[in-house]
Amino acid sequence: MLHFPRAALAKELASAIQGKNLFGDAHNGLFLAAPRRTGKSTFLKEDLKPELERQGLVVVYVDLWSDQRRDPGNLISDAVGQTLGTYLGLVARAAKAAGLDSVNVAGTLKIDTSKIGRIDGMTLADALRALCEAAKRPVALVIDEAQHALTSEAGEAVMAALKSARDQLNAPGKVELMLVMSGSDRDKLLRLVNSNSAPFYGSQIQRMPLLGDDFIEHVVKLIEEQRPELRPVDDVVLARAFERFGHRPQFFLAALGDALSPFSGYEGRFEAAVAEAAERRQHDDEAQMESEYLGLKPLERAVLWRLLEQEHRFRPYDADALRFYQEKIGQRVTAQRAQTALESLRQHQPPSVWKSARSEYAVDDAAMHRWYRERSDAGTWPPVDTPA
Repeated sequence: MLHFPRAALAKELASAIQGKNLFGDAHNGLFLAAPRRTGKSTFLKEDLKPELERQGLVVVYVDLWSDQRRDPGNLISDAVGQTLGTYLGLVARAAKAAGLDSVNVAGTLKIDTSKIGRIDGMTLADALRALCEAAKRPVALVIDEAQHALTSEAGEAVMAALKSARDQLNAPGKVELMLVMSGSDRDKLLRLVNSNSAPFYGSQIQRMPLLGDDFIEHVVKLIEEQRPELRPVDDVVLARAFERFGHRPQFFLAALGDALSPFSGYEGRFEAAVAEAAERRQHDDEAQMESEYLGLKPLERAVLWRLLEQEHRFRPYDADALRFYQEKIGQRVTAQRAQTALESLRQHQPPSVWKSARSEYAVDDAAMHRWYRERSDAGTWPPVDTPA
């Protein structure tokens, strides 16, 4: 897929997390939220990571959705361990070449990188300190889909360990460990920062800028260079289509490829074909969410409605919630019945509801919030079954 480099944004964030900005708290942790498929992971891997490396940092990148069968806490510890192992190997070879029999890194003679963060291994803070010392450079740990760490006790423990490591390694005027955490759902990511018990309490969630006019300009330039007969390309129509695609480049570029294909059979301007594809995608997405909602049992619908309405304020079993459910289904609802409905929503494929290790809940697909708000504003909520 076409990669649109965002060098200016990468440089701005790289400067912020190193504490080079006069104001701001990004050096204590940068938390970025952006909807799924809007280019967040691509930016982290293809723009921010190379920029940090160009500025002399060691970058450890881990995607907590890369293997959802594994505990997210282990994924983070293993990523740190693998990077540390690489640098320890370099240090050991250098020591051997110098005629030394042992290597002392961060006060440790022998490190089993496979046990980092485990009960019988070195702590994550010690591993990160060892990595800084072995590499002789600061470290940036980039965790994609960081909210997934909250789904397990080990993941929560790792987040607490990272906060401790940050506090141990950093000092005023000296930033040795930088943390960048991204998430596709701001509501879930908030749970890392919005309560006294949250590991990064006090930090702010930043909305990552979506691809916009500069991306459209880049695409238009490429089209006009490769297909000069299409000049001038209507960038306004393409920009509106991209917006209807939810600023998701994968779907937008696929529609462009189809419209520009000699096999498309489309006789009008290709921009109109892309606009039609965007309208179909938006309609299909909304129809899918409506179908899934209407496929729920009455109490499940009521619980999901309450969750969409309350967002991070959602309390599934308090008196107001139970009264809400009862009003919607016309029956008395106990906390046990509400819990059963919540668990059922979690077991759906794909899941409708996400749960943290602390029994906090959120809608699994953040796009449902936009769908809910638009229908509420239009006075068309809730969806209703139409007779066949």
